[in-house]
Amino acid sequence: MQAIKDWVLRHTNLAAWIVLAVGMNAILIYEARDVGLLPMQWFWLILITTLVAGACIWIISWGDDEDAAAEPAAQSAPEDARTDR
Repeated sequence: MQAIKDWVLRHTNLAAWIVLAVGMNAILIYEARDVGLLPMQWFWLILITTLVAGACIWIISWGDDEDAAAEPAAQSAPEDARTDR
């Protein structure tokens, strides 16, 4: 269990992509189960849904770069500059 936790902490975006893709595909399969899709249509729907989940996580992670760049500047500021007066 610790190995899975370590992997998730090292690969946060990939882990989030997997979780989101599983959830989105579960909803897709549940909602489209009675539509009568052909096997290749299912394949492409699941593939595209997985790619959309990856794009969502990629877009969400854009803000992480800005947060990481702001952290060192805040840490290097003098102690009295960081306190509220």
